Amino acid sequence: MQATLEHMTIWGLISDASLLVKAVMLTLLLASLLSWYLIIQRSAVLQRNERQFNGFMQRFRSTQDLLPLYREHAQVREEDGGVTPIFQAGLLAFTQLNQPSSTPEVVLEGVERSLQVAISEQEVQLEKGLQFLATVGSVSPYIGLFGTVWGIMNAFLGLSQVQQASLSTVAPGIAEALIATAIGLFAAIPAVIAYNRFAARGQTLLTRYYAFGNELQARLHRKLHGAPVNLASAA
Repeated sequence: MQATLEHMTIWGLISDASLLVKAVMLTLLLASLLSWYLIIQRSAVLQRNERQFNGFMQRFRSTQDLLPLYREHAQVREEDGGVTPIFQAGLLAFTQLNQPSSTPEVVLEGVERSLQVAISEQEVQLEKGLQFLATVGSVSPYIGLFGTVWGIMNAFLGLSQVQQASLSTVAPGIAEALIATAIGLFAAIPAVIAYNRFAARGQTLLTRYYAFGNELQARLHRKLHGAPVNLASAA
């Protein structure tokens, strides 16, 4: 009885599980660890981008000359993402197209295309890791269920080989099988919550990027009737 109780622990049941069930548990554990890594990493990226956007917009709306703002963010790496690459792409396109032979319509159309490309690149950055979280959230319960079904099947096969069946005989096998389902849910639930949360935050940030692009186009439209922007002096 004492030996049975010693094995009726979480670690005891896992160690006594069949090889396939152990493989299922290991797969789910690795998926859970990768999910938590992505959750922490993506949360930090989104928080940084949101904080950067708020600070940038305060500077953008409080200054009349965009050159100092461009100069301030000229050394920002493109892979860092955020609103800065969008601003740089729009202002650079404006400067390159704002020539005496160019019409305002051509200049603004080029700026709009550059902003669209830059925003699309940021959209890709915001969606990084979401596919993996969605996959873990949708597949993990089924993987855990597969391990459970296999474990219960082995438990009943073992039960058929004993002369006297009892609950104590079949309970360890069923318990170790149910652990696979528990691990599957443990991996899936945080992944689903994180996916929904990050997708919503990313979409909100993307909407704000589009709004900033429209605001930048309005500023550059007004500059077409004023002094030209010369980025050569800002380098």
